[in-house]
Amino acid sequence: MGRVRLEAITWERLGEALAERLADLKPEDGGAWPRIAFDGAPAARPGELADRVAEVLRLLGRPSLVVGVEGFLRPASLRLEHGREDVETYYDAWFDTGALWREVFGPLQADGDGRVLPDLWDPVTDRATRSPRVALPPGGLLLLHGPLLLHHWFPFDRTVHVQLSPGALRRRTPPQTQWTLPAFERYEHEVDPAGAADVLVRADDPRRPAWTG
Repeated sequence: MGRVRLEAITWERLGEALAERLADLKPEDGGAWPRIAFDGAPAARPGELADRVAEVLRLLGRPSLVVGVEGFLRPASLRLEHGREDVETYYDAWFDTGALWREVFGPLQADGDGRVLPDLWDPVTDRATRSPRVALPPGGLLLLHGPLLLHHWFPFDRTVHVQLSPGALRRRTPPQTQWTLPAFERYEHEVDPAGAADVLVRADDPRRPAWTG
């Protein structure tokens, strides 16, 4: 990836700018529900940005639904089959991508009914959440956030990648999850999320991000 010009911005203004950019987005498949990725390692907190955008969209009169992939973890018996710190499993099989396709993206296809399951599995209890489906009205946006989103071929209409430099990622990742860092190194090498995403946000400074504008 070549050098990218980044513009400093506040988190508040970033949320506003992204929401304004997404407010008139039309799905590429002709459906009624735009699907947006907020991709980033947990330490980059992409869910916080998704929440900011959702709030501004609400003020703009556009409904949205924020969904975190952490609500679609596979059961511990499958997720931890090869140990609690298996990098390959974290990269390819930690999250239930089949359930995401079926329960989140399926209802938002052109022939879908817009009734999305917001989560499926509770990692604390290791049991199904049994959450009710949420009806997203036509024109409502799905804001899906989580790590490693761009190597699953999900049908996103726009993608936002919240990036941390290797040093910042290491510093801001808790000791108990440092073992996941090689998965993000592989992701950078194989997917190049900063180059693949429609919008790049650099979040090394947690108080003041920069973005491609």
